[in-house]
Amino acid sequence: MTTIVSPPSAPLAKTLRRLYFTRFGFAVVWALLLALVATDVGPLLTVLLILYPLVDAASVFIELRASTGSSRVTETVNIVVSVLAAIALGWASVVSVGAVLAVWGVWAVLAGATQLLTGLSRRRLGGQWPLIVSGGLSVLVGFAFLAQGLGGADSVASVAGYATLGGILFLVSAIRLARSARA
Repeated sequence: MTTIVSPPSAPLAKTLRRLYFTRFGFAVVWALLLALVATDVGPLLTVLLILYPLVDAASVFIELRASTGSSRVTETVNIVVSVLAAIALGWASVVSVGAVLAVWGVWAVLAGATQLLTGLSRRRLGGQWPLIVSGGLSVLVGFAFLAQGLGGADSVASVAGYATLGGILFLVSAIRLARSARA
């Protein structure tokens, strides 16, 4: 008698696939809205700036609940960093565009590093290479945002491109996870 046991990664792959498709859609819509108000410092820009890291924190919390293993530490750190970033972005949005970019840059570096480490710890799951690339790029681009912010930039429009690329990489990862989700 043969018993077929579903691999423990299959439920996680299904959860991640749905979540990554959702994150793609959110990132694209958010980036479009941000591009429309990027030069208009006001309440809508503040709400958008706070919303993005909060959605990131909520998404990582969903991942954390579905996952096991070594990625739990990096996911927990990511949640804390993202919530703190949302608070700091709310403050920075009333200070200056440069402050927003500096805070966004620090958040991108830290969140990108945790995403990179989480992706590396899950590489056997499949579909994680786009997220590993995304985490690495986030670290690099985060330093560029920090430099722009410290240099006194006058627009946050470049953040829309960052979010769009991140969303596309989530889409690629979701598509690649299809095989793992069907297992």
